[in-house]
Amino acid sequence: MNWWSVVWRRWALAAGAFLVVCAPAVADAQDAPGYFRQNCASCHTIGGGRLTGPDLKGVTERRDHAWLLRYLPDPKALIDSGDPIATQLFQEARGVIMPSPPLLTPDMTEALLAMIEAESALEKSQFVGVQVSDRPFTAQDVALGRSIVRGETAQASGGPACISCHTLGSVGALGGGRVGPDLSKAYERLQGRKALAVWLSAPATPMMQSVFKSTPLQPEEILPIVAYLEHSAQEGGEGTAVGMVTFVLLGLGGAVVGLLVFDGAWRNRFRAVRGPLVEAAGFGRRRAGGGDK
Repeated sequence: MNWWSVVWRRWALAAGAFLVVCAPAVADAQDAPGYFRQNCASCHTIGGGRLTGPDLKGVTERRDHAWLLRYLPDPKALIDSGDPIATQLFQEARGVIMPSPPLLTPDMTEALLAMIEAESALEKSQFVGVQVSDRPFTAQDVALGRSIVRGETAQASGGPACISCHTLGSVGALGGGRVGPDLSKAYERLQGRKALAVWLSAPATPMMQSVFKSTPLQPEEILPIVAYLEHSAQEGGEGTAVGMVTFVLLGLGGAVVGLLVFDGAWRNRFRAVRGPLVEAAGFGRRRAGGGDK
């Protein structure tokens, strides 16, 4: 084993040990409200009604404390065990299984339950959720939402356009990104206006959290986006490969045009530079050989 292999292995072991030791500490160091806002608020409110998951107001009174301590870290395990309460929650969520919260330690679980109990006692919790108007959407709402999603209207906080990572059926000829899921049915998947608005205000996926942590969507932007996604769901159809094919064809066409331009620009370079040099060298050889015959 050479010197570099030894150094690399030691570095890898040290990095792994750091992650094992420090990763739980990250969750412990974060306060319960911050953890809830980042990992729970996209699916649950405290006093704001049901979203994808149930309203957690008073949950510490409705459920046994020991049961909550078992359920929160790994809901799927309790569902798979046949627990009747976990099974009922699974059915009420239309088959959506609550994912295991990341880096949820026993201490953080206790802190979350204490916070939920305290927030439930308030007249209005800070986690009541986004209050979304139930007025009918207008054509102007849909048009503004389409403009924001496509990036034609810049977001107030400077965040990226939705089509940077997502596509949907009505996004345009070139389609959108393929990093995230197709948004054509997002309104249906998240079960309506309120849940979708809450998701946009506090995205739960790690990638969206990292992107929008410092550039969150503003309330006046969320409602038009919801209007556009509702309109897209009503129109039906999902994003297809047509946009990707169009993009590839345009790229190939641009490459061909670029090659033709370079060919035209460089075609005469031998005549302009090397040709005269070759002719001069040939002329010199002819003179050295006694001239032309």
